[in-house]
Amino acid sequence: MQEKHLFEYAVIRVVPKVDREEFLNVGVILYCPRQKFLQMRYTIDTQRLNAFSPGLDISELTSYLQAFEEITLGHPKGGPIGKFDLPSRFRWLTATRSTILQSSKVHPGFCEHPEAALQRLHATLVL
Repeated sequence: MQEKHLFEYAVIRVVPKVDREEFLNVGVILYCPRQKFLQMRYTIDTQRLNAFSPGLDISELTSYLQAFEEITLGHPKGGPIGKFDLPSRFRWLTATRSTILQSSKVHPGFCEHPEAALQRLHATLVL
């Protein structure tokens, strides 16, 4: 039997009008310290986003999500935050903010394979 690993995840949300506090889930970020795993998955469903918030700038949202992903992966395009260690990048990305792109509170879980857990959470919470 394989060992289960503690992980933390947050749902990535689009909040077009911050004052209304309405959101649409577009992604999930998952951090598993023991496996040194930090990744995110997101889906941009243009039709759904346009129905939710007509006039939303999808290209701008896409660039924000790409920046989140670059930071998550520690890519040089992630800038100074992308150079942080895994736990610091996860905490920065999941910090409370009042912008168009926000994350839920962080939730814990256990898994054998973080990649499979990320895919499952993405399918359940976003798709």
